[in-house]
Amino acid sequence: MVDDFGSTALTRLLEHCTDAVQATHAQHGDATATIAAPRLVELLRFLRDDADCAFEMLTDLTVVDRLGEVPRFEVVYHLYSVAKNQRVRLKVRVPEGDPVVASATALYPSANWMEREAFDLYGIRFEGHPDLRRILLYEEFEGHPLRKDYPKTKRQPLIGPEG
Repeated sequence: MVDDFGSTALTRLLEHCTDAVQATHAQHGDATATIAAPRLVELLRFLRDDADCAFEMLTDLTVVDRLGEVPRFEVVYHLYSVAKNQRVRLKVRVPEGDPVVASATALYPSANWMEREAFDLYGIRFEGHPDLRRILLYEEFEGHPLRKDYPKTKRQPLIGPEG
């Protein structure tokens, strides 16, 4: 089943949970759905388990900082189906004041490090993550350096060798 965009995933998402899908688009085989944050895990599970979709791989998770927009952050999930050779992108918007979204690690173990990276560099918290802590920067590092308002000349605390 394929919709006007040529995407089975978007068709199935709209059939399954129209109320959770805020927007869709597809260009050049690139299908995208913006969804309601509280329904993220449900929709990820649906896309993974639905026979027409079979998105068994989370290939990437990243964050877009839309400084000046409300909500400010967009958490982006790139899914791939090996069996169907198709891709879909899910976007979830989260506010600057409380940037929290549910963890996808129970569904996609590959989300573990990707969520830690998003936490470290953007400050997005993933509720239910088994080990949410910095992965690239040291614990004393202050702030989140990929945020657009992070001061590029900010001095960080110096730490010495342990011993």
